[in-house]
Amino acid sequence: MNGTVVTTVIVVAFVLLVLRSGTRVVNQVDRGVVFRLGKALPQFRHPGVTFLIPFADRMKKVNVQVVTLPVPTQEGITRDNVSVKVDAVVYFKVTDPVRATIEVQDYVFAVGQVAQSSLRSIIGKSDLDDLLSDRERLHEGLALMIDSPAAGWGVHIDRVEIKDVQLPESLKRSMSRQAEAERERRARVITADGEFQAAQQLANASRIMADTPEAMQLRLLQTVVEVAAEKNSTLVMPFPVELLRYFDRAARQFATPDGPAPAAEAAAGASGRGLPLEQQGMD
Repeated sequence: MNGTVVTTVIVVAFVLLVLRSGTRVVNQVDRGVVFRLGKALPQFRHPGVTFLIPFADRMKKVNVQVVTLPVPTQEGITRDNVSVKVDAVVYFKVTDPVRATIEVQDYVFAVGQVAQSSLRSIIGKSDLDDLLSDRERLHEGLALMIDSPAAGWGVHIDRVEIKDVQLPESLKRSMSRQAEAERERRARVITADGEFQAAQQLANASRIMADTPEAMQLRLLQTVVEVAAEKNSTLVMPFPVELLRYFDRAARQFATPDGPAPAAEAAAGASGRGLPLEQQGMD
């Protein structure tokens, strides 16, 4: 009886030990790839508690979180023969843990090497203006170049971004002078356009004042009011020409319709009266 109890206890303890050695816990951010007698099983283990066959199964955990991989600064020459230094960052994650474990020895290192070579290639195919302004298109092309080999490793490239483009100091000074010249050109064009519009408005105003002379008088009075508001200057008003025209029109209205103008009559009378005087003196 005692021997049976001891045997049962030993068997239970052995079973528990076997279960304990075959029990594994897979975290939420990991996936478990099981190798049974050296051969990888086609299905990976999901997060939670999983059981392995002792002494036959071996499990390798693969992280499926998004990996942020900085690409070291790469120096290259653009298509328009400008030497630049460019660095980037790659965001990727594992989509097939089995292939990421079997197909490539170190998928992080492999993606980094492909990213460096792709970045140098994209530098040689692009102009400097594209590297500085049209980065979205370069990001898409760079991601496609890296994703082509990475897809066979069970890795998906989420996004690739160029962080910084380092230019030579001489080129920076040249670009600064170019930008300054461009801003000066725009300022001159805007000033000239403003003067052109002001000249057009002044021409329109002069035509309106020519049709209505009273507008000129009103503008003159308005200017007088603006100058007189300062109260620190002496204002000299010229004699208005319109007042002389008024007197001229009034003189013509008082003249007889059939007779000559008063000035002409006076001249004629003086000449008529002068002739008899000359004749009397001669006699």
